[in-house]
Amino acid sequence: MSHLVAPSILAGDFANLRTDIEMLNTSEADWIHVDIMDGVFVPNISFGFLVLEAINKLTSKPLDVHLMIIKPDRYISRFKKAGASNLIVHLEACVHLHRTIQAIKQEGMHAGVALNPHTSVNNLEDIIQDIDQVLIMSVNPGFGGQKFIEHTYRKVEYVRNLILKSDSKALIGVDGGVDSSNALKLIELGADVLVAGSSIFRSDNPIKTIAALKAL
Repeated sequence: MSHLVAPSILAGDFANLRTDIEMLNTSEADWIHVDIMDGVFVPNISFGFLVLEAINKLTSKPLDVHLMIIKPDRYISRFKKAGASNLIVHLEACVHLHRTIQAIKQEGMHAGVALNPHTSVNNLEDIIQDIDQVLIMSVNPGFGGQKFIEHTYRKVEYVRNLILKSDSKALIGVDGGVDSSNALKLIELGADVLVAGSSIFRSDNPIKTIAALKAL
């Protein structure tokens, strides 16, 4: 499978989201990555259900929804109704992760688990066969435009080895500081999904930047 590119709309222009979504519709982007923040799990607040529903109405691209919130189980069915195709929860926010993953799948969504930079890949051993995506945070979650954490390369290798050892079908996503300087190495090490925000939306030509990431 060719790698996927998922532009993060968090880096878009909030006053012109329609324009940005229409641009992504014409691009080679595979998914649209949507960060949901509650101001508790991370020190920032972003989109809610109404914005997600609006984005869903404007695009035919699958919505890759990343929950940076506490107690995500409360809202799983609502995110499905709002348009999420993939629903990613943080391992650090889930007391009963297996139950959460099963609830996501019961709603017909692909289930993902995100790991903060400090969280060990070993925590995935008992869940890796049940999930569809591992999202490796390559910055501390909460804000866009941060510098890529170099340890991420090793972490991608660890997750790839765990997937191979477990015969899991999970994809590996990388989120944070992803750009042309590190994307190829991430792919070579095993990354399947590149989540990129600032490097796309702050470029002179976002459509060409997305195409360049796809062509790697």
